[in-house]
Amino acid sequence: MGTKRWGHVTLGVALLLSLLVLGSALPDPEDFDRAFPIVEPDSGHTKLRLSREGLEAIRRINTPIAAISVIGPYRSGKSFLLNQLLNLSCDKGFGVGHMRDTKTKGIWVWGTPVELTIDDTKVSVLYLDTEGFESVGKSNVYDDRIFALATVLSSVLIYNLPETIREADISRLSFAVELAEEFYGRVKGQDVAFEPAKLLWLIQRDFLQGKSVQQMVNEALKRVPNNNGDKYIDQVNQIRDSLAVMGDNSTAFSLPQPHLQRTKLCELKDSELDQSYVAKRDQLKELVSSITRPKIVQGKLLNGQEFVSFLEQILEALNKGEIPSTGSLVEVFNKVIVERCLKVYSGKMERLGLPVNLDKLQESHEDAKDKARELFEKQHFGRHHATQSGLKLDDEIQKIYRNIQLANEYQSSKLCEARYSDCEDKMDHLQVLRLPSMAKFNAGFLQCNQSFEKECVGPAKASYEQRMSKMLGRSKALFIKEYNNRLFNWLVTFALVMVVVGRFVVKFLLLEVGAWIMFIFLETYTRMFWSAESLYYNPAWHLIVSVWETIVYSPLLDLDRWAIQICIFIAAFIIYWRCYGSRRKRSGRSLLPLYTRGGSNRPRSD
Repeated sequence: MGTKRWGHVTLGVALLLSLLVLGSALPDPEDFDRAFPIVEPDSGHTKLRLSREGLEAIRRINTPIAAISVIGPYRSGKSFLLNQLLNLSCDKGFGVGHMRDTKTKGIWVWGTPVELTIDDTKVSVLYLDTEGFESVGKSNVYDDRIFALATVLSSVLIYNLPETIREADISRLSFAVELAEEFYGRVKGQDVAFEPAKLLWLIQRDFLQGKSVQQMVNEALKRVPNNNGDKYIDQVNQIRDSLAVMGDNSTAFSLPQPHLQRTKLCELKDSELDQSYVAKRDQLKELVSSITRPKIVQGKLLNGQEFVSFLEQILEALNKGEIPSTGSLVEVFNKVIVERCLKVYSGKMERLGLPVNLDKLQESHEDAKDKARELFEKQHFGRHHATQSGLKLDDEIQKIYRNIQLANEYQSSKLCEARYSDCEDKMDHLQVLRLPSMAKFNAGFLQCNQSFEKECVGPAKASYEQRMSKMLGRSKALFIKEYNNRLFNWLVTFALVMVVVGRFVVKFLLLEVGAWIMFIFLETYTRMFWSAESLYYNPAWHLIVSVWETIVYSPLLDLDRWAIQICIFIAAFIIYWRCYGSRRKRSGRSLLPLYTRGGSNRPRSD
């Protein structure tokens, strides 16, 4: 009883421990109610690397994701702005720094997304804080990578600029412009690589001098005269011209300063902030919500796991070269398209049963390649940088085609070797026929040649045709050489057998005489003309050969195939006839009535 009670106690403790372990393993939702780094600088502060802690906060999201990023110079209030958009205090939200060094390193995400309903779809909106530009101890390449990554990941890109728009601010949009030129010009209705980020120019300025913020942005984007041919000005002017590509994809908004004492912003409540700022801030929240759309990649909405995979691909592409390039991003997006095109090519080529002749293989290759290229032209991304992906597609198709060529050569050699071996065996069998027949040899020769021509296909056929021709030629020459000698010996043997059969078995005089005549003719002719070869030119020999061929082989009867069975049947018939036929004959004579006259037993006189 005590043992049983102790067992129950032990079981209860085990269950309790299990529940405690499971409870501790499940993440508490409040654990994600903070900022996480998702991308961090490497040791040299030139490239980026993933932060697993922040990625786990994103992976758990099962609904479609939209990302809102704030970019801009360091110490421009990006983190404070994000806290304002999220209704978070400084001590709970993103870290806000008041020192001269930058607070945010890399890219950070707020762990708890904001849930919105967009076009009847529940969307999880992530807010991303980025490291500021132009801080001490960083390279321009690093800033470009941050900007590029934020541009690609975001649904809304808030370009936070204090006071005014500088030339350097415009030049940083070069990557966004390249992306616009490569991706945003797609035909509507087709899959897009990713939904272009809405660019929101946010100018933090109290007075616009009678102009709207949109007019201020438009003036900043006007071409600057370049009479001296300055290359830098030319580059910025090209960016200005190219920004028109983004069209309706950009907007501008002004936000006044929240308070004169910027270092104490985190300590102030809404009631203590400038009310004009509070009103504009609320308008900004509505504007951001109205232009936010879920992230679309390859025509598909991304959940948390897919968003992280997308981030990993983009980061790998941006880190590939010394500087981030749009071409590397185009390759990332086109990688899936290239794989899809290769599947189309491979699928069409797989339906081609190997082996086939070279012309048909080349024709099928060209047709499958055209289908793959047609699909690539319809679905590829990038205007200027897609050439590399197209070349890669052609290179991969050529590799697959080369493998198919090798497989075709192997299958062709295998098939032709099998047909060659079959013909060789057939020719060897025809050499040792029990009853030599030129007609049967020619029929087998023709059948072998026809089956080889029909069944042996592919690149190996030419070489095997030469081997086949030589083998058939040797076999035919050898058969003809042995044919007359074997036939002569068979006829001599046949004549002697018929002599014996005609004399002792059937006792048929004409059969015996005919057999003797054949035997004497064959033996005396060769003795008279010194060789058997001379006999083969005699018309009588040709007549004998014609009769022999007619008896031995015809389409209806192959005597060589049934020779043993026929001999057994004939022997059985002869034995039966000799044993039972003669007995019936004797018994038949004894049963005949005798001629007697008057019952006299006197012998009849002649």
